[in-house]
Amino acid sequence: MSKKQIKLGILVQGPGAHPYSWRAEDTVIDGSINFEYYLNVTKRAEEAGFEFLFIADGVHINEKSIPHFLNRFEPMTLLSALAPLTSKIGLAGTVSTTYSEPYNISRQLATIDQISNGRAGWNVVTTPLEGSAGNFSKGNHPEHSVRYQMAGEYIEVAQGLWDSWEDDAFIRNRETGEFFDKEKLHTLDYKGDFFNIKGPLNIQRSKQGQPVIFQAGASETGRAFAAKYGEAVFTHANSFEKNKEYYDDIKSQAVENGREEGEVLILPSLSPIIGATEEDVNRKHEEIKNLITIDKALEVLGRFFDHYDFSQHPLDEPFPDIGDVGKNSFRSTTDNIKKKAAENGSTLREVALDVASPKDAFSGTYEQVAHKMIEWVENGAADGFVFTPQTFGDQYDEFIEYVIPILEENGNYTREYAGETLRENLGLKFKENQYTKKGTKV
Repeated sequence: MSKKQIKLGILVQGPGAHPYSWRAEDTVIDGSINFEYYLNVTKRAEEAGFEFLFIADGVHINEKSIPHFLNRFEPMTLLSALAPLTSKIGLAGTVSTTYSEPYNISRQLATIDQISNGRAGWNVVTTPLEGSAGNFSKGNHPEHSVRYQMAGEYIEVAQGLWDSWEDDAFIRNRETGEFFDKEKLHTLDYKGDFFNIKGPLNIQRSKQGQPVIFQAGASETGRAFAAKYGEAVFTHANSFEKNKEYYDDIKSQAVENGREEGEVLILPSLSPIIGATEEDVNRKHEEIKNLITIDKALEVLGRFFDHYDFSQHPLDEPFPDIGDVGKNSFRSTTDNIKKKAAENGSTLREVALDVASPKDAFSGTYEQVAHKMIEWVENGAADGFVFTPQTFGDQYDEFIEYVIPILEENGNYTREYAGETLRENLGLKFKENQYTKKGTKV
């Protein structure tokens, strides 16, 4: 009986996932705007067999934002630059459906898909921070549920535009002068509550049909959205039990939407502190915790609550009751922070430091990390993971050098790519054109 294969992505947020990773001596201090650094990280991930590279993004900053968010590359441009310099690894990036236009983004993603020969992915986000509205001429920041309604239409528009041309529409016959078959060109004419888009798109489909849709729905609304549209879904790995519940819920909702379970992959974040021994792990955790002061930790915490100022509350008293602050921002995250604080009776100081420098559920020795990953995948709590190193120095090196070989030896991972496209490598089916699906036009 073959063992389940672990799918791996690598999330690069400048020098690391820790808000103050730039202070760690083993990181590239200007990593968020250093192209050679991104290229090196990507090529190493490709050599190690990672299925995809993922670039997160946001469209609002202020002086209290995480440092490497203040000065970083725009994902579509960065992925376009990486595409011709790589050959196997998938290239996925974040684009907001609340603060962008479907035609332009569909065209950009389709272009990356072409340049990379079918390796593009799109992380669909609705943008949580209310301050984002100030950077666009679209009025006030929409409510949480409205943002998801907009996102649903946006994806439908994008996928419709990507199918503007059937796969064999471009004949390019020099003798007859026929460039394309007009019967295989389709105008979208989408009319919705938020978008009215005519089309068609002026670029053909790629070797994988369409870019892969990534999503990270956590709230009730977000889960329903992920189950309907997502093909690779990110989640936070709090515990096996919680992730198993999430996994089963998304898969069952996907089936209710007429999809197969295998059409949606669940990929928990993996941000462990790893080492040769448990003492080594504890020492590294203390080093990482010391990268940030309590004042900066409060700012990191406040970001999730739409940059709420927590410094006005006593540090060593129970986490303050701030009402509904954050409900229209990172809703599921803020709900979880408040719930956990109440259950544990945590002080504001403890919550801030825990949020800013969390000890991931997977933290441990190389063997502990590898075997926990295997346990989750073999027992239906994950299809793979998105590796998000706290710092892109020793932690990245050690994961590749020590953890991956254990996965390989156990038969749950291979550095060999299954195919040429991101869909093939993730085990997802070719995305058929809606106009030619099953050999019939609709």
